[in-house]
Amino acid sequence: MKRISIAVLFIFVAGWIASPALAKTTFISVGTGGTGGIYYPYGGGVAEIWSKYVKDVKAVAEVTGASVENVKLAHKGETVVGEVMGDVAVAGFSGLSKFKGKKHDILSMAIMYPNLLQIVALKSTGVTDITQVKGRSISTGSPGSGTNFMAEAVLKSLDIAPDSYRDSRLSFTENANALRDSTIDVGVWSVGPGTSSILDLATTHEINMIGFSPEQTQRILSANETYSAVELAGGVYRGIDKPVSTIGVWNVMICQASLDTEMVYKLVKALFEHNDYLQKIHPSAAYTTPENAVKYSPIPLHPGTIKYLEEKGIAVPDKLRP
Repeated sequence: MKRISIAVLFIFVAGWIASPALAKTTFISVGTGGTGGIYYPYGGGVAEIWSKYVKDVKAVAEVTGASVENVKLAHKGETVVGEVMGDVAVAGFSGLSKFKGKKHDILSMAIMYPNLLQIVALKSTGVTDITQVKGRSISTGSPGSGTNFMAEAVLKSLDIAPDSYRDSRLSFTENANALRDSTIDVGVWSVGPGTSSILDLATTHEINMIGFSPEQTQRILSANETYSAVELAGGVYRGIDKPVSTIGVWNVMICQASLDTEMVYKLVKALFEHNDYLQKIHPSAAYTTPENAVKYSPIPLHPGTIKYLEEKGIAVPDKLRP
């Protein structure tokens, strides 16, 4: 059994059957996140596409700690493909922040969809501004997740020190349960709009979605170049009828830089050409297009992706070539 690894977090294992007359089957594990967000169903849809449309490939979605863990696993060769937030991909590729000066051997395969920072409190807490987290119990997301990475970066930008609040660092599902039980006052999600854990919470409890003032937004963007100012549309969650000003970041599918060019080409080709099926799994997949791979990729593209894009007549700038 020979193992090959990449990072979106899709774990890639290539195995040979004893008889040389039989075809080689490549097993790909897709590194996603927790089950309460979009990464897991999205990754499950990708795995189905690859298993069905890429010859001799069998893929499966795996629950992981999400972005930060996915980068580390891909770099170590323990996974093949990983789903990662763009700011985490940049930090891992460049050896910044949580990656402590160690550049990680990853490249971009495709752009997935944009994440919105969604900060939730029950109305009963009276919390309506991010500065009110001081002295309270909150959850900035599970350790190793992109949510935790982004939440800490945003709070730092606003001079809200880690020792000014109590951080439980819970998963999305745990966030919602802890808000219901009043064991935390504020929960943070970095995820696509309409995530199931917030939808479920809003059906039984009145919630506040905490946005940012123009001044707060400017401070956040000045300190974090991969972020952008976005609005969460009104009507996505029960009781949140008006748009909420927040921060967005693109999700990227990464892989180990050494992954075989022809294999990445086949995976990317199937992903883009069967995107209609992926959109049935989650509508956020509408953003997973060849054009967006060039427009929004935060780190250089894998040669297999570049081969597919050039085949489609899409120009790839030098900054996205490894």
